[in-house]
Amino acid sequence: MSHRPSSGLAAVSSALLAMSRQMEVRDVLKTIVTSARELLDAEYAALGVPDDHGGFAQFVVDGVSDEQWRAIGPLPRQHGILAAMLHKAEPERLADVREDPRFEGWPAAHPDMSDFLGLPIRDGDEILGALFLANKRCPKPWGSPGTESGEGCRFTAEDEELLTILAQHAAIALTNARLYERSRELTIAEERSRLAHELHDAVSQKLFSLRLTAQAAAALVDRDPARAKGELQQVAELAAEAADELRAAVVELRPAALDEDGLVHTLRTQIQVLDRAHSARVTFASPGIRALPAAQEEAVLRVAQEALHNALRHSGGALVSVTLTRSGQGARLTVTDDGKGFDPKTVRRAGRHLGLVSMRDRTGGVGGRLTVTSAPGRGTTIEMEVPGG
Repeated sequence: MSHRPSSGLAAVSSALLAMSRQMEVRDVLKTIVTSARELLDAEYAALGVPDDHGGFAQFVVDGVSDEQWRAIGPLPRQHGILAAMLHKAEPERLADVREDPRFEGWPAAHPDMSDFLGLPIRDGDEILGALFLANKRCPKPWGSPGTESGEGCRFTAEDEELLTILAQHAAIALTNARLYERSRELTIAEERSRLAHELHDAVSQKLFSLRLTAQAAAALVDRDPARAKGELQQVAELAAEAADELRAAVVELRPAALDEDGLVHTLRTQIQVLDRAHSARVTFASPGIRALPAAQEEAVLRVAQEALHNALRHSGGALVSVTLTRSGQGARLTVTDDGKGFDPKTVRRAGRHLGLVSMRDRTGGVGGRLTVTSAPGRGTTIEMEVPGG
């Protein structure tokens, strides 16, 4: 690669490191596409992950605006040259894709493309996806800014070799991301099972007490109306507590809409539900916050849910406030209540009961830091800091 600039190796290294840092499949796909387009000076890049029905489960593009992509329409099918790469599992390097006999035309809003380089991303015999580049940019003379796109430029054997190396590492990154997501799915399933068990126990106890208290009130109605009235008040309180347990569990068990709505909207929606469901006031503020990588947003949401659960079920406070603010390139989550608090010296004993172990694990898993501040009678503050992407 003698004609590449001396920074070429550094660029390749940066691309590989960027892929290895991502844990979510969607983030890995985006990083692969962006890295490939930048490394090979292409105008367009795309990566398709095939489904089992002749189409693509995911198709990520770079170099096409969101407006263009929406105008292009549905995801492409596996036909023509795309199908050739997925089925023959061989690279394709074409001087002009439009002249290839397998070419079947573009959708109306699709940008015009000429020179083409594509190859499969493979894990052994399994084809994980296909990576495509189009419209090689022509380098300008030394000292001239930028590059130009033009049909006189062509992808070279060297470009194909470089893309092959990138695809090999992309396969590793994609496989790791898939394993991570499967592991997380198992963790979520275990968490839902635990919550379901807690819900069953908590609500069963409340309903059992409710039934006994109602029976006692019925027995006292005729001979001691005053005591019967007290028992009926207890029935009302127990019923309200059971309703709170059910509403809180529904919020925790409902799948988070992070992918569609983002962290801020998802948190705000869940906190509004909790505010209506509990006697304590629950507030939320998010000044200046911006989107985080998917893994960090997932961790912040889960820690916020655990901290809210603790504050509403155990603190006895009248106010719970949640804030989400920028912290450098990352974010800081703060959950504060004005409840009874606890002695930090007993945190080892109380930690598992209050979910602090889980919160610390989630925070550490994304390279963050969790701080717990509390004292008897002075409430509790949970602060979580996470780095950006």
